Amino acid sequence: MSKPVDLLPGTLDLLILKAVSLGPQHGYGVLLRIEQISGGALSIEQGALYPALYRVERRGLLKAKWGISENNRKAKFYELTPAGVKRLQEETAGWNRLVSVMGLALNTEPAGT
Repeated sequence: MSKPVDLLPGTLDLLILKAVSLGPQHGYGVLLRIEQISGGALSIEQGALYPALYRVERRGLLKAKWGISENNRKAKFYELTPAGVKRLQEETAGWNRLVSVMGLALNTEPAGT
């Protein structure tokens, strides 16, 4: 398990989109999937997750329908909408560009070394 990492502001929505892009999930399943795909480095509080799910759904990036969870409870299952797929692609490309530029900048050596 990796060392826990603090989320940067604005990243939870992107992580939700990524988690749901791997297959429909109920809220707690999204939380577990984020922990899984981050190798345990990201632990999301339920108090942060559920308002974020609502916000992302309200923006039309997720659609939800009621179903039965694996432990036989009624749960809201989330799927990406076409707008959610597009947003995930755009945000992922933006993050990949930022990571590349930051890596370049941070690995720059002083002149003459």
